[in-house]
Amino acid sequence: MRVLLIGDDPHFDEGLFQGLTDAGYAVDWVRDPVAASTAIDATWYEAVVMDLGFSYCVGLDLIDASRQAGNSVPIVSLTSSNDPEICAHILDAGADDCIVKPFDVREVLARIRAVLRRRAGYAAARLGDEQMSLDLDSRTLWRHGVALDLSAREFTLMYALLERPGMILSRAQLEERIYGGDKEMESNALDVLIHAMRKRVGRSVIGNVRGVGWTLTIADTSMRERHDSQPVRARQSHTARAGAALPA
Repeated sequence: MRVLLIGDDPHFDEGLFQGLTDAGYAVDWVRDPVAASTAIDATWYEAVVMDLGFSYCVGLDLIDASRQAGNSVPIVSLTSSNDPEICAHILDAGADDCIVKPFDVREVLARIRAVLRRRAGYAAARLGDEQMSLDLDSRTLWRHGVALDLSAREFTLMYALLERPGMILSRAQLEERIYGGDKEMESNALDVLIHAMRKRVGRSVIGNVRGVGWTLTIADTSMRERHDSQPVRARQSHTARAGAALPA
């Protein structure tokens, strides 16, 4: 999952950058308002973490401009002021959450997860259903009751697919979410990742629409599994009835 970090405090934001990276996020760190405004509008992010220490007013303007432009990316704002009115202004400007410094990086990570859940319409920290679900806190995929530990990129892939089941995501969309601006990414990296994930969860679960992209087909798969099992029982029943009706 790709996150934009906005802040110009080298000492404080370096630790935050490292904490986000260690948690498996692909982080783009920008240090000035102009670059921040360009990044928010030009790139797809799961969330924005904005340290308003560099300029409170400029930070509010960034948030407001982003919302006025129709950008709904979740924004978690950080402030060194413990004045309740400051956080109120930040939230009223369009931020999704406000955290007062100092804090533990684990709190920021938890707030990001909470914001993502709310934006996706989930009260619990899971996406999916009884067939397959993704635990957003532990980053574990559950398939038929079996837990599968995921790498950072596997998690981002399954999050993208489970977040919008049935929607076809193009190669460009998935590469942007998983690899961001990684110029060293191999041209077949996404194909290799999807192939490996299909081996873990079942080839039919991640469907490919040739020339368009990939989609989660677990709901369709479950229906096919139920449908395929019914004719067998029906044929057995039909055979039994037919056998009983044969003349001696």
